[in-house]
Amino acid sequence: MNTKKSLHITNGNSLTDYLTELDIQGDFITWQEMLCEGPTISNIDSEAFFDIRKSFFNTYYDIEIDRDEYDSELEKLNNIEDYSEIVLWFEYDLFCHINLIGVLSLLKSKRVELPLYLVCSGRIEGEKDLKGLAELTPEQLLEHYKQKALLSADDVDLAVTIWRIYCGKDHNLLRPYITKNSSFKYLSNCLKAHLKRFPDSASGLGSIEANILAILRDNEVKSRHHLLGYILNYQGYYGYGDLQLDRIINKVSIFFDENEGAITLNRKGHEALLSHYNVTSEVNNNLYYGGIQRLDYQFSKSENKLIKTVINAY
Repeated sequence: MNTKKSLHITNGNSLTDYLTELDIQGDFITWQEMLCEGPTISNIDSEAFFDIRKSFFNTYYDIEIDRDEYDSELEKLNNIEDYSEIVLWFEYDLFCHINLIGVLSLLKSKRVELPLYLVCSGRIEGEKDLKGLAELTPEQLLEHYKQKALLSADDVDLAVTIWRIYCGKDHNLLRPYITKNSSFKYLSNCLKAHLKRFPDSASGLGSIEANILAILRDNEVKSRHHLLGYILNYQGYYGYGDLQLDRIINKVSIFFDENEGAITLNRKGHEALLSHYNVTSEVNNNLYYGGIQRLDYQFSKSENKLIKTVINAY
């Protein structure tokens, strides 16, 4: 009798809880990282990796990583002989996809030979909006599980390659993979979205910042909380959470005025959206994305690639 079970790696606590409620059998690892922000190195299973992530969360979000919880989750990967398969539960967005390629790189580095399956939500037949896994009905989620995709060796190698590029110094090397076929049907959208996170070479606004200002220009917004709700719903392929978006709202607050019951775009905000001048240095969002610092590059729409930032050129 085969007593081996499935190991599920999920994209967060809410999904793990949901799958447990639905009585999905097996053990769970809840992947709590957000590898789409902050510095990363390719070897996730290392002290150096833990140290740079701990420092990042502490500095930018005032969050302390629970080392015991972190170790106990990863420890399950050291007893892989207990399992018959690994099921990865990750969504259509950039937040999930960077985590997904990091997890696949980690599994490859541990020489895991088990069948790897992906359950990935996004477009749902008959529905307009892209859906996260935890937003699906129980019937939809169980159907997604039934239709899970078996990842090939080529899929895993692709993920490892993209993870290494992301941890490296030249993110333009990601561009050829935008058109590559794989089992990751939303990867192309995520890679394009990633490159557009860098400051636009004309305006200096990344895609997310420009979207925030456009929301303020085009809608009546009553408060920061109201604004956050808009951005969460209309952020395309980013999949950012409240913490990340609050930080970006603070960065672009120089472009709007806050009065009792209203937030409105100010003149500087209108000028930024019209690319009257480059506002990169004023926004000053100096995050690392993997191996490179955001302010070292700008995205050129005309060349459709990242170009080195020329200091004091604007």
